[in-house]
Amino acid sequence: MKQEIEIEFKNLVTKQEFEQLLSHFKISESDFAAQDNHYFDTRAFSLKDRGAALRIRYKKGRYVLTLKQPHEKGLLETHESLTEDEAQAFLHGQAEVTGKISELIELMDIDVADLVYFGTLTTQRMETPYEGGLLVFDHSLYLGKEDYEIEYEVTDAKQGKTKFEQLLQSFQIPIRETENKIRRFYREKYSTLSEEL
Repeated sequence: MKQEIEIEFKNLVTKQEFEQLLSHFKISESDFAAQDNHYFDTRAFSLKDRGAALRIRYKKGRYVLTLKQPHEKGLLETHESLTEDEAQAFLHGQAEVTGKISELIELMDIDVADLVYFGTLTTQRMETPYEGGLLVFDHSLYLGKEDYEIEYEVTDAKQGKTKFEQLLQSFQIPIRETENKIRRFYREKYSTLSEEL
């Protein structure tokens, strides 16, 4: 089990803006690596309502269960490595969250037995160092949609925000209010569920 504070800034971009940035930073398609984010919540979206999120990420042959929770400096992430068998058991509803992540969920008055798998968001991701932080390029596919996003992961929120906004301004990219991936996923999932009712 590992915990860390995540401070990041993000902005949705158009495909054209994304390609312009890739060209500037000399990034090609072959530089990207795929990662799958498998999302879990209760049917009533209890985690989402508390600003939290639970996912299993599959990347480079590894599965990691992560709980994200609001924190005064960003997001508190609690990670736990899973074997492939454990991850598959979760995805098929044959396992319950245990350990520290279970304790943290129970502290939010959520029963881990109520958690269900909602679906997967697949991202083609490329990361590169930039101005003391990490600049991340994401092309995501989920529920029949796709979007393009850049993120800037930093240790200092004030400096990071300034540098990220300067980068966007230098490419004449407007600052767009950008929800995190799980919220975009849930918004799309919720609209799909509403249409089915």
